[in-house]
This record gives sequence, C-alpha cells and structure tokens, in this order.
Amino acid sequence: MKTLKLKTLFLLGYIGFSTAFAADAIYTPWHNNLAIKGYDSVAYFTLNKAIKGDTSHSFEWQGANWLFSSAENKALFVASPETYAPQYGGYCAYAVAKNSVAGVDPTQFTIHEGKLYLNYSQKIQSQWLQQKEAFIAEADKNWPNVLE
Repeated sequence: MKTLKLKTLFLLGYIGFSTAFAADAIYTPWHNNLAIKGYDSVAYFTLNKAIKGDTSHSFEWQGANWLFSSAENKALFVASPETYAPQYGGYCAYAVAKNSVAGVDPTQFTIHEGKLYLNYSQKIQSQWLQQKEAFIAEADKNWPNVLE
C-alpha cells in the first residue's frame, strides 16, 4: 500500500497536479521548493515574457524559494511581493476556477488588470482566455478554500 501511495504521489507531482492533501499556499513542484518552477515573476510584468530566474538572485517568501533573472527584479519583488506573485499561489488559475488545483507550465501566463495568472498547459490557457473574467470571478470565490 505504501509503495502504491508513493508511486501515486510521484506521478501526480511529475505531471504537475497537486492534491488537497499535498497543497500548500504557494505551488512548488514535489521535488523542489521553487515558486513558478524557478521563473522570474517580475519579468512577466516588465518584459511580458517567461524568463528563468537565477539562483544567485533568490528570495524566500511564504515558504517558497523565488528566483529572479536580475538583482533589480529581486529588489522589486522584495519591496512588494503581492504585486508580482501569481494569483492563487501560482496554481493553475483555470483549475482553481474549477474548484481544484493543478501545477503550471510557467510559459502559459496572462497579465490581466495588473495581476499574473498561470495555467497548466497551452490547451488549458486557450480555454482560460475564452472566458478569463468569468474564470477569475469563480477562482476568486474558490481561493483559498480549494486547498483544504
């Protein structure tokens, strides 16, 4: 039984899904503690691109390690993390709208009204974009209770 549970946890972590018993306030993959899988959350806003962060520019916030591509981006985040952190703890915004949680592909993102939303995959993001405002309203209702 223990082996089956460990294999199940491995598979869930591998494909990026989280479950209620494993969900934290900030999504991190099962094998490390990196927020947004190591991508620079500030770069989404300043460059409108998904840019990998660097371990030389790291900051711990809300139990996760956040990486940045530059000292300037790190300083912006440190000064105002709520401004740059993704909504719903970095979990897939579409999944939260559906009252669930899932990991993300950091390259699938949307900036809407000054907020960062991440999605699980390109396919999910295309669904998300079709009714983004309705999904945001639903996700806002579900968050953070979806973690329980």
